[in-house]
Amino acid sequence: MTNAAVPRQALARWDIYCRVIDNFGDIGVCWRLCQDLAARGHSVRLVTDDASALAWMRTPEAHPVDVWAWTASEAAALPGLAADVVVEAFGCDPPAAQVAAWRQAAQPPVWLNLEYLSAEPYVERSHGLPSPQFTGPGQGLTKWFFYPGFTEGTGGLLREPKVLRRQQRFDAPAWWAKMGLPWQPGLRSVSLFCYPQAPLPALLAALPAWSEQAPVRLLSTASVDATRLEDAVRALGLAQHIQVVRLPWLSHADYDHLLWACDLNLVRGEDSLVRAQWAGRPFLWQLYAQDDGAHGPKLDAFMRHHLAGTEDSAWAPQLRQALRHWNGLTPRDSALTLPPAADWQAHALAWRQHLCQQTDLCTQLVAFVQQKASQGAGGRPSA
Repeated sequence: MTNAAVPRQALARWDIYCRVIDNFGDIGVCWRLCQDLAARGHSVRLVTDDASALAWMRTPEAHPVDVWAWTASEAAALPGLAADVVVEAFGCDPPAAQVAAWRQAAQPPVWLNLEYLSAEPYVERSHGLPSPQFTGPGQGLTKWFFYPGFTEGTGGLLREPKVLRRQQRFDAPAWWAKMGLPWQPGLRSVSLFCYPQAPLPALLAALPAWSEQAPVRLLSTASVDATRLEDAVRALGLAQHIQVVRLPWLSHADYDHLLWACDLNLVRGEDSLVRAQWAGRPFLWQLYAQDDGAHGPKLDAFMRHHLAGTEDSAWAPQLRQALRHWNGLTPRDSALTLPPAADWQAHALAWRQHLCQQTDLCTQLVAFVQQKASQGAGGRPSA
């Protein structure tokens, strides 16, 4: 299904609550949701404990969103009209003063917990379930679980209505020139956004074979330790083959442009994974490593969907092994082998087409809220 239009009578006031925990991933997801809602005509407030990333994340063309400091909302309810919908991002526990105000309202808002993205089976089981509040400032209200995901039984993925059309009109050589990096025929471009524990030497050693010995421009995003990367290139004797380019902080729009302009994208966390999939380019995803190893089953669950139907292909085992190696789930001194570029590119486009059959997250979220509001559930327990 494609993105659905929102009926005019459904336009609502939304408050999005976000705590910044790890390298701007949480606020990145929340800001994209805010922008998608605002583009559809909704009134949106973002309440966050750290809005500093918005200085580079948002673009001059951004839709209007009111940004409020989390601390300012801890002692009293937000000023102005009460929200119709409250989104608590990733279980961030909104301030007690806000929750108490919702409880006292004549019509409490529809209250949702937007959860983290996962392909694990519990997501379909938990999506849309109520969580009645039996204690605390929200006693008597109901919070609803909303899970993003990769299947029809989930809330889908953030995908603004015009993203694929924007990519079709994208002029990669002009964008490279704007970035001071003129396009060169035959050059392979690779973007790198990773956590510190990423096995960079293994990646660097794999790039010449993947590029068929063509020169590689490795674009290091601002949060990556580019000095460590440059040292590894020299230590492996690859300085003549791999050029490291340090990038500044990029707006959401320009990060999309980077993904569209590259032949391979190394991404991490949630937001950049979703954007890499819409880019339709080969990618390796690095999950946030957890001490209990929970990132291993989470990766396996994703690969079951991502590689479904490819069991007879020669390249799929290579991609499976590459994803496991990139996530530290194989011996660190083992070699990393990347799938052939052409096969990988064809699969990336097929995977994107498969995901586009889902209704996007924002459309589903609005429909879910409409349903709860029409049932009179709002934030209160259903009868």
